[in-house]
Amino acid sequence: MRLSHYLPLLLLLFLCTSVRAQEKMMKKEGGPDRVLNMDMAQTSNHSVKINGKSVPYRVTIGVQPVYNGKNEVTAGLHFTYYVRTDVDDPNRPLLISFNGGPGSASVWMHLAYTGPKVLNIDDEGFPVQPYGVSENPFSVLDVADIVYVNPVNTGFSRMVDGADREQFFGVNQDITYLADWLSNWVSRNNRWRSPKFLIGESYGTTRVSGLALELQENKWMYLNGVILVSPTDIGIERNGIVKAANRLPYFTAAAWYHKQLSADLQGKDLVDILPEAEAFTQNELLPALAKGSALSVDERVDIAEKAARLSGLSRQEWLDNNLMPSTNYYWKHLLRGNEDGNFTIGRLDSRYTGIDGMAGGERPDYNAELTSWLHSFTPAINYYLREELNFKTDLQYNMFGPVYPWDRSGDETGPNLRKAMAMNPYLNVMIQSGYFDGATNYYDAKYNLWHLDPSGRMKDRLSFKGYYSGHMMYLRREDLKNANEHVREFIMGSLPGAKSAKY
Repeated sequence: MRLSHYLPLLLLLFLCTSVRAQEKMMKKEGGPDRVLNMDMAQTSNHSVKINGKSVPYRVTIGVQPVYNGKNEVTAGLHFTYYVRTDVDDPNRPLLISFNGGPGSASVWMHLAYTGPKVLNIDDEGFPVQPYGVSENPFSVLDVADIVYVNPVNTGFSRMVDGADREQFFGVNQDITYLADWLSNWVSRNNRWRSPKFLIGESYGTTRVSGLALELQENKWMYLNGVILVSPTDIGIERNGIVKAANRLPYFTAAAWYHKQLSADLQGKDLVDILPEAEAFTQNELLPALAKGSALSVDERVDIAEKAARLSGLSRQEWLDNNLMPSTNYYWKHLLRGNEDGNFTIGRLDSRYTGIDGMAGGERPDYNAELTSWLHSFTPAINYYLREELNFKTDLQYNMFGPVYPWDRSGDETGPNLRKAMAMNPYLNVMIQSGYFDGATNYYDAKYNLWHLDPSGRMKDRLSFKGYYSGHMMYLRREDLKNANEHVREFIMGSLPGAKSAKY
């Protein structure tokens, strides 16, 4: 056979060999793929102006493995670590940051609260284009180094093939593996001498409350502070009529924002009317709900009238709902029939409004605030990590990852936080809440505070801060400034100096 007959075959072999060589070259040169390197890190140097002063910093973005009881790698956790570089202090504070969900990435507080970069939004927190990030002039990086951690299946964190899901996805499972991971991370980064602070948002408050005792009892790592941002119930019982009554102060706040209160209340500042709503909740509404059908008709009408005045709903709506209108009902009905339109209000931040397919119904079609946040956060975090920090991967950044079913049994995180505080005189706790948060409302957060230490013997180590915004109160520019300053003051105020850890 002539050589010309072999040419097509030779050309095909050449092309296949060339493609394989190119694939090997791309792999060798670190080309992106969808396989997570379970143990890697890369660094870059930057600077930010905080409170008018330039702060240089190094950022490390990487992945550290999770081990099981047999010391086998079962997952890799993606983290981003910021270190101020113009100070050399082994006692410099460390802030360890988690978001919630469960199943949510660390993106929210990373790119909108404490870090050196914040996403481009307007002063009230609504999305603007072009998407991207800018400097955060209020970041706490001036007083503490910060690491943002993505639990398994959030962000770029992933399990290895064949790993047992049950070791990760539950209240106590989550706490156990994260405590081990954090202990290793602190060792790798030489941070054992640092005063350590945990900050968690939403379900992240359950996580950090449990971690406080787990780190202390099983990893011998003692903390100086825990910050609970928009806390869950953290295992503190408040179901039934307590849960129903506790909604009222939030209703007052949301109605005030949307100008649905009577003129005498609407003309006052919010913080001047909330004490009335709280007193009514404690002293009248909760006892009335406890009486149930034993409540007389006159008593029932009296409670409904007072609740209507403080909520923006009508007396009849309170009566029709047995004095316990749900939050779903409230989000759907507060602005129903309003002259500006039948808007719904947001669950996590009731300043946001949405449009449903029909005005009637029991609940909104969608969460107006969450769609707005995903609108701006998703492009911002992908741009920032991939382009500014040069983290190259074809993996999808999971804003919300597959972590369900989630085992919620045995949640003793609140009582465990109290025990950790009792055992560690250095440990302080601060709660931060937005008044317009309807999911983890501010009055529930206060209730947590009162029942975290029912004896009152540690009340001087517990504090509460409220803000004129919602679940992510830092999205509003003024609250971004104020809330960071409160974190800064909390960190500096929780450093004991030479004071001994004793009662």
